[in-house]
Amino acid sequence: MKFSDLAERQILKAQAEGQLDNLKGAGKPLQHSDGTGDFAEAAGFRIMAEAGAVPKEIELKKAVAAQLEVLKATVDPAARKEEMRKLADLQLKLAIQEEARRKYYSG
Repeated sequence: MKFSDLAERQILKAQAEGQLDNLKGAGKPLQHSDGTGDFAEAAGFRIMAEAGAVPKEIELKKAVAAQLEVLKATVDPAARKEEMRKLADLQLKLAIQEEARRKYYSG
């Protein structure tokens, strides 16, 4: 059974049981903060965040942002080179996670 079929069955079951009645934001368009337009993915990330589960991809995005701040504050050329290496490593790991997610959802 495909994941989409399983998800559809779960949605229909939840509707029949009334679990989707009176949800926050019902009848309003979905808001997506990063502008990529993938609302299903954004909803999945939001649900995981509300449940306290943070995907590795989100952790890496935060780490990249933090490393950029460290790099901005570093003036010593040798230290700056090391911070740039750390940033490149984090960006590579993030790209790998994003590609793995894209392959998972497209397959």
